[in-house]
Amino acid sequence: MKKVLFSLAFCLAAISSWAQQSLSGKVLDAKSGEPLFGASVWTEKQGRGAVTDENGNFTISKLQTGEIQLRVSFVGFETLQQSLTLPKSEELTVRLNPTELLTEEFIVSATRASATTPTTFQTIDKAELSKRNLGQDIPILLNFTPSVVTNSDAGAGIGYTSMSIRGSDQSRINVTVNGIPMNDAESHGVFYVNMPDFASSVDNLQIQRGVGTSTNGAATFGASLNFQTDTRQDEPYAEISNSAGSFNTWRHTVKAGTGLLNNRFAVDARLSKITSDGYVDRAFSDLKSFFVSGGYYGENHVVKLNVFSGKEQTYQAWYGLPESKLEDDRTFNYYTYDNETDNYQQDHYQLIYTGKIGSNWKTNAALHYTYGRGYYEQFRADDDFASYGLPDVEIGGEMISSTDIIRRRWLDNDFFGGIASINYISDDGKWDVILGGGANRYDGDHFGEITWARIAGETNIRDRYYDNNAVKDDRNIYLKATHEIISGLYLFGDLQVRSIDYSFFGVNDDRRIVDGQESYTFFNPKFGLSYERSNGQVWYASYAVANREPKRSDFTDNPITEIPRPERLNDIEAGVRAQKGKFNYNANFYFMDYKDQLILTGQINDVGAYIRENVANSYRAGIELSGAYQVSKMLTVGGNLTLSQNKIKEFTEYIDDYSTEEFQQEALTYENADIAFSPNTIASAIVEFKPVDNLSLNWMSKYVGKQFLDNTSNDARYLDSFFTNDIRISYQVQPRFFKSLELNLLVNNIFNELYEPNGYTFSYFVPGERQKELVTENYFYPMAGTNFLLGLNLKF
Repeated sequence: MKKVLFSLAFCLAAISSWAQQSLSGKVLDAKSGEPLFGASVWTEKQGRGAVTDENGNFTISKLQTGEIQLRVSFVGFETLQQSLTLPKSEELTVRLNPTELLTEEFIVSATRASATTPTTFQTIDKAELSKRNLGQDIPILLNFTPSVVTNSDAGAGIGYTSMSIRGSDQSRINVTVNGIPMNDAESHGVFYVNMPDFASSVDNLQIQRGVGTSTNGAATFGASLNFQTDTRQDEPYAEISNSAGSFNTWRHTVKAGTGLLNNRFAVDARLSKITSDGYVDRAFSDLKSFFVSGGYYGENHVVKLNVFSGKEQTYQAWYGLPESKLEDDRTFNYYTYDNETDNYQQDHYQLIYTGKIGSNWKTNAALHYTYGRGYYEQFRADDDFASYGLPDVEIGGEMISSTDIIRRRWLDNDFFGGIASINYISDDGKWDVILGGGANRYDGDHFGEITWARIAGETNIRDRYYDNNAVKDDRNIYLKATHEIISGLYLFGDLQVRSIDYSFFGVNDDRRIVDGQESYTFFNPKFGLSYERSNGQVWYASYAVANREPKRSDFTDNPITEIPRPERLNDIEAGVRAQKGKFNYNANFYFMDYKDQLILTGQINDVGAYIRENVANSYRAGIELSGAYQVSKMLTVGGNLTLSQNKIKEFTEYIDDYSTEEFQQEALTYENADIAFSPNTIASAIVEFKPVDNLSLNWMSKYVGKQFLDNTSNDARYLDSFFTNDIRISYQVQPRFFKSLELNLLVNNIFNELYEPNGYTFSYFVPGERQKELVTENYFYPMAGTNFLLGLNLKF
């Protein structure tokens, strides 16, 4: 009997396995024959599917024998529905036809580099960006791109994060979203903490290193980031992403879209929440955001409305870690007041049009409005009443001149304007001309409130102890053209005129009256040549000029009669890039020559605030190498290396001297000094191993060389070099009735490297036994040791 039952079970199992089939195939562009990466392949009734890989291949397993209904879709292509009978012995080839609806690439192409543009750039698509997207901020997601160094105040990559490219900090990196400026008009910075989980709504981005091509908004003074948000999805979809990890980190994201309705309309939406306690003590982050997009899509016109918002509350970790605590108290946070927090909300509205006029012309225009408001709260022990414009308080015959105070420093600003461009491409394709520009206004209020005082005196709640307003108008127009002189040889030209009017008036946070008005007009030419060989190699060389106005603090902290001069950058780029089957590479040289670069020198103003000053000559020069090679179907290796020199030819440092009866500053002159936060070596390596189709194992390494904390090349003021290693494991399946289920594990810093990518320093003289002594204090922003994030992503 046992033998009969065993034989019966064996037969049933065999029959069951015979009834399950697999379907493999390839999805191609019917027009070009190129494989389509990321196309959706779905069996309607059986509820199983797959997404094509970089070669357009797919495999769907566990299908039942018999007739199936197959649906294949990809953005910008017509959806194909086909009946098949399984089993099917030969591999299926599916060819999708491009849709007649206008695509959205021209929304960003006016400010982007193309394959033949003679500048250094990298384009990252949604699939690549999403591999690391488990809730950390955008700078951290870009950590392994060439010449990038990232940091995080809270140490875990969530909250206040930033990045530098070629040593240029965030205030020198131009950022646009759909061609619309994102840099703060006054500080020139971009605060990604105000855009939590924005990466989940990004379709692609382009990083241009150096001056790059003309763009809108703040000057490109080291690099630019150009984001394009999610584009049209032809099929309805829903997506749920959840992740959790070290430091009580949680991320919850829901996305959904209608697909194309009546072949004309589509609506997409995202809602996100991210929380983390941070690596540094009390450095929590509570982040919320949403993104909603609705669009009309026609054969010749696209109109989109994007509305997105971010709201953040983060506990401050800005003070940094004293050097004395590096070894045994790395998570120390100077702040202890329970509401020492930063609170800010930023709402964005974008109305975008792109259209096609005949076969030669394309147009793009957008109106935008951003409303930002928020404050950071501080507990101040024993602050002088005079610092807040308040009189001393008399109690019991005793004059009291200071008390504990809680204050809030506010920003309340509006930023609005428009951008536009028109593109002409000749019938023979040899001329590609773009005329574009934009006009934007920033109107911002800065004010401070006293919300509590231990000894109140003549104060009321929310008394404003400073209040000032700034208005900035920024206009630019550019004309860029690419001409194919002979087959494969392209001449590129790009001329931009940018004008700025900036006015500010009122009482500054140090109680000084700051009234002023400045105007600038800049001419930024760019020229270059590129040669595209038949084997896919592109050789290029270019020269570009960028000019940059001082930022807000340069006006308000400097004596009004001594406003710093604008900065100027002359950038030379030359290199070669190629995509040859399984191998791609880029090698380039750059020389960025600065005139009147603004740096901190230790010089102070009349109330003791440190100011930036122009240095006549400084430069950055280096080589960048990057590439990737698919060794086999299972193994891909890639990496990048930057070797550079970053020098100030001569500058004077000013050191506070408290060794004398009257305060003074001592001046020291340096020659050929290293520029602060500019490592001479930056390198990354990524190894991807796919033992089976659905499993990806990645080893990621990052090396950053020694960085100086200031511009003196002083070995008592530096950040150590560091070498970190991360592991990422991704497993994707197509269970029944899900388009995909993906599990991601990211283990950061697996060898528990103790490192600090950012910090600050100051020095001063004090009286000594025989002569004055120099005291140097260094502060650091340490990053977390070994930590992890685990994510689950469901697509419907």
